[in-house]
Amino acid sequence: MSRSDPPQAESPVGPDAARSGGGVGRVLVAVYAVLAIAATGRSVFQIIDRFSEAPLAFILSAAAGAIYLVATVALAARLRRLALVTISIELAGVLIVGTLSLLAPGILGLHSLDPFGRTATVWSAYGAGYLLVPLVLPVLGLLYLRRRPAAAAVRA
Repeated sequence: MSRSDPPQAESPVGPDAARSGGGVGRVLVAVYAVLAIAATGRSVFQIIDRFSEAPLAFILSAAAGAIYLVATVALAARLRRLALVTISIELAGVLIVGTLSLLAPGILGLHSLDPFGRTATVWSAYGAGYLLVPLVLPVLGLLYLRRRPAAAAVRA
């Protein structure tokens, strides 16, 4: 660096965090965004077209879409605490709804165990209609957040 060059500011959280979410983080955000669009689109269609068939299931699909949307934004904006909360809620949701859809589908208003069925939710059968991505994604998201140190810890 010559005397005329301005000093380069270092990132307060290190060189890896200075990049705009590289590698795994970008893939995670992209998958969350796709799932947010898919879940929201499905729920909107179900609510408009056949809400009376399984209102609870369709409301849960809409909630899943909202959770995926918030998780997408939180991961993209590096809002760690919000991402942890939403991804934890997502994991609980997929486990609870997935279990109920298999053991007691009537509680959710589901007419069959078919994850591709007319009344299925995004989280039915642990997301089998979405190749189990809804089950695997929150686990990967939590592992990613656990692996990435919090900005405050890195600064210290």
